[in-house]
Amino acid sequence: MKKMTSAQLRTAFLEFFRERGHAIQPSSSLIPGNDPTLLFTNAGMVQFKDVFLGRDHRDYNKAATSQRCVRAGGKHNDLENVGYTARHHTFFEMLGNFSFGDYFKKEAIHFAWDFLTKELEIPAEKLWITVFDEDSEAEKIWLDDVGVSPVRFSRIGAKDNFWSMGDVGPCGPCTEIFYDHGADIAGGPPGSPDEDGDRYIEIWNLVFMQYDRSADGSLTPLPKPSVDTGMGLERIAAVLQGVHSNYEIDLFQKLLKAAAELAGTSDLTQSSLRVIADHIRSCAFLIADGVMPSNEGRGYVVRRIIRRAIRHGYRLGIRDVFFYKLVAPLAEEMGEAFPELKAAQEQVERVLKKEEERFAETLEQGMKILEACVAKMEGSVIPGDTVFQLYDTYGFPVDLTADFARENNLTVDHAGFETAMSAQRERARSASSFGADYDQDIKLDAQTEFTGYDHLDDQVHIIGLYKKGQPVDSLEDGEEGVVILDKTPFYAESGGQIGDCGKIEADGAVFEVTDTQKQGGNLFLHKGKLLTGTLTNGQLCDARVSAADRTATELNHSATHLLHAALRQVLGDHVAQKGSLVNPERLRFDFSHFEPVTASEISTVERIVNEQIRANNPVSAQVMAKDDAVKAGAMALFGEKYGDEVRVLKIGEFSTELCGGTHVERAGDIGCFKIINETGVAAGVRRIEAVTGGGCIEWIAGRDHALASIAGLVKSAPEKTPEKVEQLIEKNRLLEKQLERLNAKLASSAGNELGAQAVDVGGIKVLAVKLDGVDPKSLKDMVDQLKNKLGSAAIVLAVVDGDKVSLIAGVTKDQMGRIKAGDLVNFVATKVGGKGGGRPDMAQAGGNDPSGLADALAQVPAWVKEQLNK
Repeated sequence: MKKMTSAQLRTAFLEFFRERGHAIQPSSSLIPGNDPTLLFTNAGMVQFKDVFLGRDHRDYNKAATSQRCVRAGGKHNDLENVGYTARHHTFFEMLGNFSFGDYFKKEAIHFAWDFLTKELEIPAEKLWITVFDEDSEAEKIWLDDVGVSPVRFSRIGAKDNFWSMGDVGPCGPCTEIFYDHGADIAGGPPGSPDEDGDRYIEIWNLVFMQYDRSADGSLTPLPKPSVDTGMGLERIAAVLQGVHSNYEIDLFQKLLKAAAELAGTSDLTQSSLRVIADHIRSCAFLIADGVMPSNEGRGYVVRRIIRRAIRHGYRLGIRDVFFYKLVAPLAEEMGEAFPELKAAQEQVERVLKKEEERFAETLEQGMKILEACVAKMEGSVIPGDTVFQLYDTYGFPVDLTADFARENNLTVDHAGFETAMSAQRERARSASSFGADYDQDIKLDAQTEFTGYDHLDDQVHIIGLYKKGQPVDSLEDGEEGVVILDKTPFYAESGGQIGDCGKIEADGAVFEVTDTQKQGGNLFLHKGKLLTGTLTNGQLCDARVSAADRTATELNHSATHLLHAALRQVLGDHVAQKGSLVNPERLRFDFSHFEPVTASEISTVERIVNEQIRANNPVSAQVMAKDDAVKAGAMALFGEKYGDEVRVLKIGEFSTELCGGTHVERAGDIGCFKIINETGVAAGVRRIEAVTGGGCIEWIAGRDHALASIAGLVKSAPEKTPEKVEQLIEKNRLLEKQLERLNAKLASSAGNELGAQAVDVGGIKVLAVKLDGVDPKSLKDMVDQLKNKLGSAAIVLAVVDGDKVSLIAGVTKDQMGRIKAGDLVNFVATKVGGKGGGRPDMAQAGGNDPSGLADALAQVPAWVKEQLNK
């Protein structure tokens, strides 16, 4: 058996299949670009899903990849097992070869067997094969053709050997290859009662994609039987490197040693070190792919993984920020295979460091409370109310409490926690649920030629009509539906640019297109309503795009490219597009940046963009090989899916990006550019909204009108309005101070009068009154003055404004041991529909039911007497 590093193994796999005619494709993003049902890319076939479904066509029919994957949420979630088993990871690489109707079971099985036994020289007697128990074809290939011994062969049911990526989508029977680590390790072969042991480890799964599973569970044969395989790089590397645990392979050793050095330990087998080494891989690659820590969706999962790693650092005794320091050794180990990680290294480090600093105080508080709770516990169950308090009050994640419990042989009262947190848990579940309506998929084996780069109208033929997702022969007057054409000038929504609207006309029929979408590779769906007449399949039509909307959209789209380049120039190369929307009204651009863009920076960006507009450089588009485009400096836009050939959009020498959208002919056509809003939309992601052309002129005119109106109100020339407004603000500030002094005098005078209303209860003065015409802000000063005047006292003052009740309670220091201001104010507040709290000597509350106030205040003396008698 050959000895190989992980890098050598990755190269050997890809070269093996390159030599057998497979197109080697790069790993896709961890954010699935073509499947909203998935939280993360969790298998090598994700980027090819539309190809398997027949909705996307490539210029190759077999491929091989080394795909980076994450399983840390939803159905495929290995997070809880990481660090406690030899092979579970949140992040891993999946080696895979794929056939899209080219070869099927026989060739796939021979490829796998030859790679393992000939290329890697793994002894045949170390391999065990399983097949789906109804797949007699695969069984025959293994036993009769390949010659695998029946002694090392099992038939397995659908639970393990019928594969699907999710509840819907491509699926089919599979055959698995296991490696036997030897008799000295406990465990039996697959299918046996003790198969859960570690002796036999699955290393390769060959899936024979025959069906598309719909939401109702029905199976539809795929257009062409295909093959999808997956072999875990880490698992096969462990075999070749003669180790049993994935954490002992070369990919992890540098990370473990770096983490151990930070923790001041030399024992690399500690589970916490393994958790940290695994988690830095998933966190770094997710952030590099644009997932920022947040409180919902994918960002919540990243935040959860980061905090879990930090907690394990705390367990190892690390008290300083440390996690971000592991990005460098990770980039050194994997940067050559995945250069995008190297490029994003500085940004990843910034994000992780800031997230860790934010969580550090929460972690220390939470751990102290948790440890104190465990020290007082009589049993072995951490109470649900403690778990809730940690989460709700201190932001301490529940899964970290569960981790702590597991390590200390304790359990968590999940039922009690869930009772307290049912509403929040429901929101969390909905935040991480991703769904898609597959019922509306158009089943049509056709492509639409896009002609809209050159003109806005075209003579076309209808090749498909759909109503409510179902094919029809015609659409009648007033019906809504989808029209599919053999070619179209309508741009389908993509890359942030909205789909075109317009009209399709034929023989008196007028179909109003309200949106254009793209399905699969190039099937354009013209959605809308038939206003008059009848449309039928095969009909010759005139397709006409709304020129005004398209032109306005093009201005905003081209300006987006200029904005992107200007932001990178002003803010730095870490700026990367994280989403966009381009429509006729405005542009919206989301980008990576970890702090608000200052007014000065916004002004500079605007100036640069408008300089480029005035320079009036030509806008050119050229189709070229993707690798050549990237080498030429073209930037890929977030969320876009690119084929081997790409369209490179250049605006002079200032901007070069991959883009399939429509654009102006020269930069000067944009006219003008104005940023109208800048805000944050997620951790590390900012958003800019801007207008161009006529919209920009209208926006500026609107601002001029507003300025003129303000100038009229302050009786000033427009250019001197800021100075005049500043004077008014200063004058207002001085008047507010005068008013505060007057209120203080009134409060002092009122205090003298109120003191006479106090009653004696057990030797202390008790005062509980409602005040009229008093600013609630003055109540605190009044209580302080009354305490000084009355000596030993308990005081409650109330003010009513509409249906709002403001309360304040004060207790002199000599009585705080017997009466707490917080208890006193809450006694009154609960009777007026509110609650409150504060210090023992001063507390505030509010309520929304003034009708109960008089009775509540009247009961205060009796309540005080009760407290004194306790």
